[in-house]
Amino acid sequence: MNTPLILTSAVALMTATSAFATETPSKADVLNTYANIAEAKYDDSLIAAKSLQRAVTELISEPNDATLNAARSAWIAARVPYQQTEVYRFGNAIVDDWEGKVNAWPLDEGLIDYVDTTYGGPSDENEFAALNVIANPSFELSGEPIDANDITPELLSGTLHEADGIEANVATGYHAIEFLLWGQDLNGHGEGAGSRPWTDYAQGDACTGGNCDRRAQYLEAVTELLVTDLEWMATQWQDGGAARTSLTENESAGISAILTGMGSLSYGEQAGERMRLGLMLNDPEEEHDCFSDNTHNSHYYDGLGIQNVYLGSYTRIDGTPVSGASLSDLVIASDPSLDAEMKLKLANTMQALGRIKSTAEAGFAYDQMLERGNEGGEVLIMGGVNGLVDQTKTIERIVTILDVDQIEFEGSESLDNPTAVFQ
Repeated sequence: MNTPLILTSAVALMTATSAFATETPSKADVLNTYANIAEAKYDDSLIAAKSLQRAVTELISEPNDATLNAARSAWIAARVPYQQTEVYRFGNAIVDDWEGKVNAWPLDEGLIDYVDTTYGGPSDENEFAALNVIANPSFELSGEPIDANDITPELLSGTLHEADGIEANVATGYHAIEFLLWGQDLNGHGEGAGSRPWTDYAQGDACTGGNCDRRAQYLEAVTELLVTDLEWMATQWQDGGAARTSLTENESAGISAILTGMGSLSYGEQAGERMRLGLMLNDPEEEHDCFSDNTHNSHYYDGLGIQNVYLGSYTRIDGTPVSGASLSDLVIASDPSLDAEMKLKLANTMQALGRIKSTAEAGFAYDQMLERGNEGGEVLIMGGVNGLVDQTKTIERIVTILDVDQIEFEGSESLDNPTAVFQ
């Protein structure tokens, strides 16, 4: 199997980084690079979201197969820079406090729109699991009547998102948009993603699914909200922004934040909750991008985000490089062999995630890999899991050698206590 080109480039970059790292950078310089890359990634995410917004406008204005497919393609492209920002979670409180608005998952899609009859209805755990706000312009929340005649960004973010304090009531962000573009994936472990027809946005007698005008209103509002939320976060990483200021005011805490993000995303979040757990449950609903069958890309670009933070180098969507003093440079100064180990493990992980990506693109989708008894799928997914877990062990050693505060990375029962998953 050919190594993806992007991996080959990354390995070359690692070699170049080692060759030119002749001085130990200051922690301030490393933090500045980290913040610059964050600013570039969130700005790229914003640019891609605005492209998605234009495609959504076209779909709503002139619904047909071409405009629906263009909107779907724009959504997939928008995930590429955003997934690379997830390494900024866990260590930066401002990102954690905000992230649920834009990337919360999984979601009870029945809150938003029509679902298959097998989906089920309200439950003790979630009264609003099948609310279908698109079909219901009024409802009660905590005993109070809610006027949803106009589906606005304010209604989605201020009232509907996490309604009744339930995290699965996801009304905003990438995955709400994904559901509105693809619909439910009812194929189980079979071939194919969601297949929402473009006629769900048609007007008049051509409308399918009912309430096409309100569905378009929801899609327009949720996409506008995504753009607004990304504009806010991009600003926080600019000079004088709250995220950059918080990161740089204490250098040791800032380095800890970098390592916390790398280790927690590698271990508990990606290896555990997003990959190992779904494989244990053999559940296609545990796909991160379950409506679009884009999970292979989400996993890949999460891994790439970890790698480019360590190396202090990111390539923007227009091809512009952003680089500078890196965590790798700090580690080289203390223990060159440990830096080489970290780079090798990052490369191994990216190779394993690259295999998942290329195999899915060749027609063997991630939800098919999750099927019980599919040995080939299990080998692919566990290759990624093992790579992520292994690189986390080296990140732990880096924490020690850089003499920063002890860090507790995010965990996952699927890795730490597997028997509890089935209890």
